[in-house]
Amino acid sequence: MNKTEQDFLEYLKYERNYSLNTVSSYKQDIDCFNDFNFAQSRDYLKLTKQDIRDFETFRITNGDSKRSLSRRISSLRHYYKFLLKKKYIDDNPFLGIDSIKKEIRYPEALYYSQIVELFDRNSERKDALASRDQALLELLYSSGMRCSEVVNLKTIDIDFPSKTIRVFGKGRKERMVPFSDSCKTAMIKYAKVLRENLLSTLPVDQKTNYFFLNSRGKKLTNRGLEYILHQIEEKNGMNIGLHPHLLRHSFATHLLENGADLRSIQMLLGHESINTTQVYTNITKETMKKEYNQFFPRAKKK
Repeated sequence: MNKTEQDFLEYLKYERNYSLNTVSSYKQDIDCFNDFNFAQSRDYLKLTKQDIRDFETFRITNGDSKRSLSRRISSLRHYYKFLLKKKYIDDNPFLGIDSIKKEIRYPEALYYSQIVELFDRNSERKDALASRDQALLELLYSSGMRCSEVVNLKTIDIDFPSKTIRVFGKGRKERMVPFSDSCKTAMIKYAKVLRENLLSTLPVDQKTNYFFLNSRGKKLTNRGLEYILHQIEEKNGMNIGLHPHLLRHSFATHLLENGADLRSIQMLLGHESINTTQVYTNITKETMKKEYNQFFPRAKKK
């Protein structure tokens, strides 16, 4: 790693308060670009727009989707803007480089009937970790919290009487999110019995105040939560591609379908821009067209 890259990543981490995952993504994109320039014997501080176009062509022909490449270019544009500001370069070669038009991929969402079936099936489980898994499902769906926000949730951040949670999202931005009555019941049931049992297996100096724990009494990780949801799907005999973002997307979609204001959904999800939330209007349109084509008799071609 060169000095300019190190300075930039430290700027993202300590001044912009980006998460470790986000900083890691920037590093991967910059390293990819640096590897290409090194192989072409190009000085990354003295690039032209054609050099960038060559990089785009190389990545597309080597398997990058338009979406992936668009993300790389966005990362590099941010990086070179930083280099110009710090006077590492005299001109920014990314000025005037338009983002590649990427395919529109709308996030998937479950039907409400699928949510009900999933929760009902899971509530009938009798194994040792069932109450934790039910609490996870309820919270992910009723709050729309991100995977990282759920695994980093601490007991002190939960206010059961008001049914609200203090969440620290991207960039350590704080917001308050509500949760449902059924979620409250499931979380209290897990906290009073299973969570206490899991903590009791650990020495005093290893006990944690993170709310959700793994089977060994330790803090959950993002990967651990994804694995748990995969196991929930298998244990309940369902094939719905269950993962944290699927429940988050379902939460937002169902709010919108039932009349919630887009700005309110933006605040609940912790989106910085309303444009990010706007994508859910397209999901409901797609759902509407699918329902119409399936059930309206004259919609089908003879």
